[in-house]
Amino acid sequence: MSARTEGPRDRAPRRPTAPDGLIVVDKPGGWTSHDVVGRARRLAGTRKVGHAGTLDPMATGVLVLGVGRATKLLTYVVGADKDYDATIRLGAATTTDDAEGELVAAADASGVARADLDRAVADLTGEILQVPSTVSAIKVDGKRAYARARAGEDVALAARPAVVSRFDVLDVRPVAPGEAGLPDDAPPALDVDVAVTVSSGTYVRALARDLGDALGVGGHLTALRRTRVGGYGLDVASTLEDLEAQADRDGVLATLPLADAARATFPVRELTAPEATALSYGQWVPATGAPGTTAAISPAGELVALVEDTRRGGADLARPVLVLAPA
Repeated sequence: MSARTEGPRDRAPRRPTAPDGLIVVDKPGGWTSHDVVGRARRLAGTRKVGHAGTLDPMATGVLVLGVGRATKLLTYVVGADKDYDATIRLGAATTTDDAEGELVAAADASGVARADLDRAVADLTGEILQVPSTVSAIKVDGKRAYARARAGEDVALAARPAVVSRFDVLDVRPVAPGEAGLPDDAPPALDVDVAVTVSSGTYVRALARDLGDALGVGGHLTALRRTRVGGYGLDVASTLEDLEAQADRDGVLATLPLADAARATFPVRELTAPEATALSYGQWVPATGAPGTTAAISPAGELVALVEDTRRGGADLARPVLVLAPA
């Protein structure tokens, strides 16, 4: 008798499709952002799930996912500033500027004075030019930098503008050989706990590298936790276990509705009913009077569109840049 092949009835039933909206996940360590998206697709019952900004596997914290039409909002969420808590180890440089890379240089960091540390931190605060890590996702001639680096190629990335609006030193701890993962034959190190607020596209591990270089002892990142992306913080984040339990209990995965998601990211324009109808057809409406992108909310509380003010035909108008409630 031939073996019975699996048929559609043998497969696990597909979950009900989650409503359009955002999910804020507290990503666990060891998971890639793609891993989290894969789990969310299963829980949400749809493949239309994306994320707003990658977190490295070693990092934990806020990862914003979009489901359904909310994936269109992710482009705007990606550009928001971000908060991180991190630990920088001074006294060792690695190939990846974090603890997952190979050691390339070590130096005794026990003599680093607090005044010198504060001065180097101040120099890395504000508007800076930063060379991204060679294992970043930046494309070089159509190929990701990390793929080129892992293939053994020499990767030279150009410096790019970044804004570090906060770089606070929270604690400084000496690390002796044999302690806290430091090899027995390594020179003494310093672990520096920091909290930073950075613009989109800023690499915290590059800050660790540059801080170590400025102090002449090398540096790399040993821990990273993202605590905020734009208007979404850990206070609204759920673990994957919590999301799975909620979906099992309620039958469908809950999401942050589009209008609520937009209110956390953009200034809001309350529409009249005729304006909501016009925008749903892609038509222009009177200007909002606010700079940048504005969320246009209908009288029923639905996100109709994202709009931006412009001038046309001698009049100030708001044009839809993204329509989310089509007619």
